[in-house]
Amino acid sequence: MVERLREQGVRDERVLAAMAGVPRHMFVEEALANRAYEDTALPLGFQQSISQPFVVARMIEALAGGRNLGKTLEVGTGCGYQAAVLSHLATDVYTIERIAPLLERAKRNLRHLRLPNVRLKHADGNLGLPEAAPFDTIIVAAAAPVIPPALLAQLAPAGRLMMPVGRPGDQQLVLVEKRANGLSETRLDLVRFVPLIAGVE
Repeated sequence: MVERLREQGVRDERVLAAMAGVPRHMFVEEALANRAYEDTALPLGFQQSISQPFVVARMIEALAGGRNLGKTLEVGTGCGYQAAVLSHLATDVYTIERIAPLLERAKRNLRHLRLPNVRLKHADGNLGLPEAAPFDTIIVAAAAPVIPPALLAQLAPAGRLMMPVGRPGDQQLVLVEKRANGLSETRLDLVRFVPLIAGVE
């Protein structure tokens, strides 16, 4: 998988090492374990999916930009896979999931890895996590027509946020950087993500 990511253009060796260090098959349904290292999204139930490895690596590499991720907020824990990858590159990872049974599954998946810098929370991703803000890095694993204002407000000075923005069928990764003179946006790859839904269940 890592060699394929390298061939696809992922250059940050720290990101590649983090991807290599997390056993992806332990985060997918047992029946799909033999497909865990394919470059494809896989279903998790609850109308959610685990992102394809290239998209995970691409988002994290662009967010890092050669720096440590620092204090990181992940919106959309899912099965916990991306949080595990982030834990190798960030000082602390706060990850929030709106679907309680999915969060419990992520906790089980992450328990055996014993990652002391990962904290999980049942919450509405649109609202971020104000009690732990500001964040040096925010990564959102669901798409919305616009970036939620609460997430932008929780970005630290010089912080970076990555999120798929757009409507179904027309989504693009957007990288936001908080600079002294305001926010700058860079549009990256076309992608396909599940929608960012308000509320918890």
